[in-house]
Amino acid sequence: MQNLNLTDHKAANEEELARQKEFLEKAGMYVRELASELGRTPTFHVTNFGCQMNAKDAEKLAGILASAGFSEIEEESADFVIYNTCTVRDNADQHFYGRLGRASHFKKSNPRMKIAVCGCMMQEKTNVEKLKKSYPYVDLIFGTHNLFRFPEYLCRVYENAQKYPRSASARRIVDVWEKTDLIVEDLPAERKYAYKSGVNIMFGCDNFCTYCIVPYVRGRERSRSPREILREVTRLAQDGVVEVMLLGQNVNSYGKDLEEPLSFAELLESVCKVPGIERVRFMTPHPKDISEELIQVIKRNPKAARHIHFPLQSGSDRILKLMNRRYSRDEYMEKALHIREEIPDVAITTDIIAGFPTETPADVDDTIDVIRKVGFDNAYTFIYSVRTGTPAARMEQVPEEEAKKGFDRILAAVQETAKQQTLLLQGRTMCALIEEENAQLDGYVSGRLSNNTIVHVPGDASMIGKFYDVSLDDCRGFYYFGKALKERSGEVG
Repeated sequence: MQNLNLTDHKAANEEELARQKEFLEKAGMYVRELASELGRTPTFHVTNFGCQMNAKDAEKLAGILASAGFSEIEEESADFVIYNTCTVRDNADQHFYGRLGRASHFKKSNPRMKIAVCGCMMQEKTNVEKLKKSYPYVDLIFGTHNLFRFPEYLCRVYENAQKYPRSASARRIVDVWEKTDLIVEDLPAERKYAYKSGVNIMFGCDNFCTYCIVPYVRGRERSRSPREILREVTRLAQDGVVEVMLLGQNVNSYGKDLEEPLSFAELLESVCKVPGIERVRFMTPHPKDISEELIQVIKRNPKAARHIHFPLQSGSDRILKLMNRRYSRDEYMEKALHIREEIPDVAITTDIIAGFPTETPADVDDTIDVIRKVGFDNAYTFIYSVRTGTPAARMEQVPEEEAKKGFDRILAAVQETAKQQTLLLQGRTMCALIEEENAQLDGYVSGRLSNNTIVHVPGDASMIGKFYDVSLDDCRGFYYFGKALKERSGEVG
């Protein structure tokens, strides 16, 4: 792990990338040896938990394993299994440990199987110690900051298996960094979709909301250079990608740490100009940082998706202060309503936490008031989950029953506004990117409008990855049934 001056970043990143590519070639040798022993192509499986950034990391892990010679399968009984963990909420932790426990049975029937655990949970020492003590069959543990060293760890896993055939503790590799200045992004990735892709623009978060573990597990904010981002987007476009999502814990903070600062709005406008890219999404902005410049870039650029995810978390000023959100309910509503005024066809979605420490029914009333005044198109609503190590964990906790009551009230209010907003599109013709065959309805495909609304239309797999004008005929609350009228080409909007 290194601490670097900004001027040293490029050279250090390129040097590390070259090292890892050498390890990847070496890993291929070990995989070929394994294939000879097994009499077949070795398999891998990546189980991913959490956010879009975790999903992007999972694609990198899959790409490295595929480049080394593994073949991907859906079963967790593969020869190499990775669990990419999330620690935002407690239920994700419990889900992971349940899956990991079942993996021991697979390993008993396949002694050559290797199990790796990475991601945000591994940045917490208590989780690492728990794995070391209670899950001796885990071969590799690493964190978020050093994921790019996976080719090296892949080699060491097989080298250690040869060196220490009888000692699980000696074989196990544990390497978790507290921080890094390195950003190594050019290793192989196995994209889940041919027509769309996430693109990391920055890592980490400096906001330190009192409920959130992310700054502790993802580190402080680090921006990628705009040149590298645009180079990646251009390569994706040349490979057939038509939609990209720019990813960061707080995309509004992008560029502030660069030698030549660049605003997120400027980056977004540049990405929209890349030939072949027809739609650009982003996730996630912080309400306190959203700028008039960004609103105007979206307003004048049809390629910028008409969807802004705008996390509220609470509509109570008292709770917002306890959360360290650094905006008031009135400031939030003023910005949200201004966005609606400037971009009339925009969809505004949000995150809301119910049952935050000390929350009362009156605080829930304030949240519901904001929901109705803004008219959210949708919301991800969660019951507060204690994260050890955060300030909120030391606050007075709300009884589970009371938190559930607040959650139910908030959810009902969100469902009401979401249905109202979706119904506004009834009878219109809009452009949708067809994303997949409908798993429940034979002869139907599902697409997504620029404002993120889902529409199901008759069609087949040949339509996937293409834009179509679709009629929005039958509103089903949060989505539509309609018809594909014609394929769109050129600027789709």
